[in-house]
Amino acid sequence: MSTLYIVGTPIGNLGDITFRAIETFKSVDVVACEDTRHTLQLLTHFEIRKPLVSCRAQNEELAADKIIGLLDGGQTVAYASDAGTPGISDPGAVLAGRVRKAGHSVVPVPGASAFAALVSVAGAGGKTLVFEGFLSPKPGRRRSRLRELLAEGDAVVLYESPFRIVKLLADVADIDCNRNLVIGRELTKLHEEIIEGTAAELRDIFSARGSIKGEFAIFISGVKKIQFSDESTDN
Repeated sequence: MSTLYIVGTPIGNLGDITFRAIETFKSVDVVACEDTRHTLQLLTHFEIRKPLVSCRAQNEELAADKIIGLLDGGQTVAYASDAGTPGISDPGAVLAGRVRKAGHSVVPVPGASAFAALVSVAGAGGKTLVFEGFLSPKPGRRRSRLRELLAEGDAVVLYESPFRIVKLLADVADIDCNRNLVIGRELTKLHEEIIEGTAAELRDIFSARGSIKGEFAIFISGVKKIQFSDESTDN
């Protein structure tokens, strides 16, 4: 039995990589990754040289077969997506599942995540927090899923691209104008921005900008739910 390490990598600031992640990359025989060019830059920065294997969303099933073959041959493999933790709105889940079923060990090497970074500074939470990641780019599906999520009343974390952030905020404002949001743009990077307000306020702020750059994480606050007593009120 050999080992696949699922390695979290920085979402922007390279200083956020863990000592364990660096040691794991140094110790394995092969590094599998979402984008070989991106991961090569990361490894080169830390003066690590390893053979690279592509494992992206479009080829994850086929790549998993190749990686299982390497593990069957006694080699150890580390997997890294472009940024953050694999399997969280990134490839990696299929690979991890396939490798475990093939009888090999799958070991997490925790690291950065835009989801956790935003929640840590949102200043709100509750017992239940729904992580949805990226919604459908299709307007109808996006609005339908947003209605479902907001109707539950729990806090929600979404990811969005700079090309659709204004549309997303407009949809939230139309569905529930009273929800408070915290947006993280370019988290941990040079131009990091964390901004709070209602969906309508944030929609207007970003609509007024000439251009919008960077990836977004959006925290939508929850609302208090009506509590019903289990006791009957009948006399």
